[in-house]
Amino acid sequence: MASQTLHETKKAQAKRAIRSLAIGIAVPFTLTLTIIILFGSGRKYHRFAKPFWFAPLWFIHLATLGSSLFIGLAAWLVWADGGFQGESDAMSLYIAHISLSMVWHPIVLVMSAYWLASISCLVNFVTLFLCYLRFRKVNPFAKDLAKPCLMWAAYLTLISVKLMFL
Repeated sequence: MASQTLHETKKAQAKRAIRSLAIGIAVPFTLTLTIIILFGSGRKYHRFAKPFWFAPLWFIHLATLGSSLFIGLAAWLVWADGGFQGESDAMSLYIAHISLSMVWHPIVLVMSAYWLASISCLVNFVTLFLCYLRFRKVNPFAKDLAKPCLMWAAYLTLISVKLMFL
């Protein structure tokens, strides 16, 4: 009887964990996808000549979605390990990063405000780096998931800066 109750308790915990994981990944992914759909046409981005190292817009969209998946999973791992309670600013930094990463598409592809995009990307990179440092204290795998996100944020920063001078 006790074994069956323990099994049901573990099963319920597993369901809650899967549900929270799905939410933790789906929220940043869905927000990012929505921004891409609303602001990602990039007609202006396609018009001017770009250096060879500029990624095509479809790749930027896919990599941004991948980055949102990675950072969502990293944040969920930190949350699952109780890190958002121990690292008091980790949640604020994560929310700031998600917010800042979502503004790149409208700023660059709609407004063509490349100086604003450069500043936003730089602040986003710093915010993400601080997330990385907080995540590192809680979960080593979460830290590793944040690394490609840092590289992507650095790449978007370089693109934004270069666009100011094209």
